[in-house]
Amino acid sequence: MKRWILFLFIAVIAAVLSACGGNEEEQQDETSQDNQSQEEQDNGGNSGDSDEEQTDNATEEEEVLVSLNDADGQVVATATLVKGKAGVDITLEGTDLPAGTHGFHIHETGTCEPPDFKSAGGHFNPTDANHGFDDPEGPHAGDLPNIEVAEDGTVNEEVTAEMVSLEKDQDNSLYKEGGTALMIHSKADDNKSQPSGDAGDRIACGVIGE
Repeated sequence: MKRWILFLFIAVIAAVLSACGGNEEEQQDETSQDNQSQEEQDNGGNSGDSDEEQTDNATEEEEVLVSLNDADGQVVATATLVKGKAGVDITLEGTDLPAGTHGFHIHETGTCEPPDFKSAGGHFNPTDANHGFDDPEGPHAGDLPNIEVAEDGTVNEEVTAEMVSLEKDQDNSLYKEGGTALMIHSKADDNKSQPSGDAGDRIACGVIGE
């Protein structure tokens, strides 16, 4: 009889302990789930911020590549345009070009029809200014510093177009209606002669944004 009572007492104690342990595990599970949910919310918010930052960075680091062809349709240079601190930074790399100093401009129409590339129109000039950095009423927005081609026909130059933008809603945007183009000329730009610096023939042309 005493043994039976002892066994019953032990069984009751075991059941009570088991119930308490189950409640603690449930409480721990609920606490863990709450913490995980909070972390997911926090991470979700941070993830959104990160995605937004990545999108902003991608916009800031966006590159515009322009291939410049000669009169025979051969690619002789590639320009990379990016938004810079003082306008649009242009990096020009090329081969098989005539050695010497050459005029380098942004033209007002995004069409490059060989062999003379006159389809690109005149210099990009949204402010209706005179041509040339040496003209007191200049320069055109599309006027750029001359480039130097080495004896082996290669060029690697970096210039900044301070008066233009890659933003499509700006008056000086290179993505204006009808587009714009990059042009290399046969001679140096004297930075004062009207309307284009006496830079000679157009020897290479590339549409911006094509």
